Amino acid sequence: MGGMPLNDMPWWRWRRNVRSALHMLSDPVFQQETWLAGHPGYGDVTDAVYRLVEDTWLDNWSADKYLGTVFRDAQEAQLVDAAVLSVLRIMHQVGADAPVAAYMEHQAWPEAVRAAREAHLRLAVADGEDPDVPPHSLEVLAIMTGTADAPA
Repeated sequence: MGGMPLNDMPWWRWRRNVRSALHMLSDPVFQQETWLAGHPGYGDVTDAVYRLVEDTWLDNWSADKYLGTVFRDAQEAQLVDAAVLSVLRIMHQVGADAPVAAYMEHQAWPEAVRAAREAHLRLAVADGEDPDVPPHSLEVLAIMTGTADAPA
């Protein structure tokens, strides 16, 4: 699982999902070469936003609620909140089922990417991981979080 110190964050699976989403949302090259190109295995913008807010409900309340369980400190929480708000504003304007290009062409997308990058950098470095490696596929994420189906 890379350098992530799993045992120091009680809700590390949630952290891993948030980090995965931020990673994909923060990488314009990945977005062009994977999402826009339609490569399978990585979901799309809506999937990333879902991972960002699914368990945490960060679309309803601040990341401060998870200090000490998902986020290490107030700066992590603040950066995550900024990224979530930026991405959700765009999602509400273009629609959850919009094609990837609609997000990427939105005038506020570069700011959302920047906010996600700042949050991704802070969380990855705090977890002892290289923030510049390409994002993991959803299959690898499921294996990393122990949510992959066990082999039959």
